[in-house]
Amino acid sequence: MAARGQGLIRAMSASLCPAWRQAHWEARGRLKPEYDAVVIGAGHNGLVAAAYLQILGVSTAVFEKRHVIGGAAVTEEIVPGYKFSRASYLLSLLRPQIYSDLELKAFPKYEAFMNHLALAIDPLLDAAPVDVEAFWRGSLLQRLKSLSTLTPLLQAGCTLGDQLPQYFQVLTAPITKVLDQWFESEPLKATLATDAVIGAMTSPHTPGSGYVLLHHVMGGLEGVQGTWGYVQGGMGALSDAIASSATAHGASIFTEKTVAKVKVSSGGRVQGVVLQDGSEVRSRVVLSNASPQVTFLKLTPQEWLPKEFVERISQLDTKSPVTKINVAIDRLPDFLAAPNTPGGRPLPHHQCSIHLNCENTHLLHQAFEDAMGGQPSHRPMIELCIPSSLDPTLAPPGCHVMSLFTQYTPYTLAGGKVWDEQEKNAYADKVFDCIEAYAPGFKGSVVGRDILTPPDLERIFGLPGGNIFHGAMTLDQLYFARPVPRHSGYRCPLPGLYLCGSGAHPGGGVMGAAGRNAARVVFGDLKST
Repeated sequence: MAARGQGLIRAMSASLCPAWRQAHWEARGRLKPEYDAVVIGAGHNGLVAAAYLQILGVSTAVFEKRHVIGGAAVTEEIVPGYKFSRASYLLSLLRPQIYSDLELKAFPKYEAFMNHLALAIDPLLDAAPVDVEAFWRGSLLQRLKSLSTLTPLLQAGCTLGDQLPQYFQVLTAPITKVLDQWFESEPLKATLATDAVIGAMTSPHTPGSGYVLLHHVMGGLEGVQGTWGYVQGGMGALSDAIASSATAHGASIFTEKTVAKVKVSSGGRVQGVVLQDGSEVRSRVVLSNASPQVTFLKLTPQEWLPKEFVERISQLDTKSPVTKINVAIDRLPDFLAAPNTPGGRPLPHHQCSIHLNCENTHLLHQAFEDAMGGQPSHRPMIELCIPSSLDPTLAPPGCHVMSLFTQYTPYTLAGGKVWDEQEKNAYADKVFDCIEAYAPGFKGSVVGRDILTPPDLERIFGLPGGNIFHGAMTLDQLYFARPVPRHSGYRCPLPGLYLCGSGAHPGGGVMGAAGRNAARVVFGDLKST
């Protein structure tokens, strides 16, 4: 068992109310027939984009198919009295500019090494990727404008200096090779390696797995690099804070309003959207917070997209190893390695992320191999968090909510099996058996559970293949190749349609950067037309 520290933060904004009390978001005023901009999906990136556009004076409406806003950053009361961050469950990556703009409120050498790399890459997160197409094929004016997109790359290179080859290895080598150069302890290496494979259908031995680890150390909270924390009230409280900022500036947010398709004029430009009930909403631009697959393969009329572009989108790697299990318990787990006190009060390790079945990297690789054969891992990797140990408002007195982020579970099971209730419960029972071995009596404390396999994550939250990043965070699907080469700047081949979710640069996690960057690109385009 290994534990890593967390903190508790509060997301604040005007007229914020707890996520579990706010069953539905109501728009200010009735649905209008026309807006300057329409955002498809009220995930955190969509909400961020809407807030920025509205602040800039762009009349914006957001349409969300579910009854609750936030996408995967939601708080839901699945078991009566227990409030879960049902999908996303920790905060670190949200860009610091978003806190201020929207009025929201180890190992020394190794940490310094990784923090320096994170510092170098940081400017790349807050700007659109280099516009290679404009740089090489655009007009003279377009070429001059595209030079500014080189600035973050030059800044990164200057920051890394003559250490660039060392850092290049972190991005391209298997994380086991990187960690072997720093540490001897297998439990320590395996614990750190979990951040390199979490949410990714990769092994610690997979080349390039180091980038996912870097992605998870690039964040921070309250000025402390690399830290993670729980949001008071659950992740939905953060989404509510962003939405409150957007509506305070005049944006409209509608829940249970499913967008059926993007409406295109006869001249080949976006005109707005058509809702599932048949009503049409006109707009000058449409921003999609949905995944690239949903946006371009389901919502956009195919005749307006180049065949090559559609093929590339359909070939995106969205494999996911994740099954999220939310558990309601009537007492804290009592770990053999760190027994509870007689009073049952939370101890420091209860307030950390606890990593189980990661005594060495071989266990992680074997779990990966099981899934590649179409079987759920026989000994799953488990990241266990108990946010109610710091935020008692999430559960009844003396009780707790537990988040189990587990892998590896394939989307498609071998032997013709499907993820029915029997298979889901069999896997959850296996996970609980593993926890029981570390903390005897755990299974007797369970009041209820919510099991979300990759197909469930896709169906409920719109995560393609159950992938929490909207697509693999591999080098071939990052920066100016995200979602596909030549279309990484939030625009797409259809004029007026933009991608603002995790499928766009800089990728997944509750970061908000894609929403913010896309809003800035859209505003610039609107000003020039």
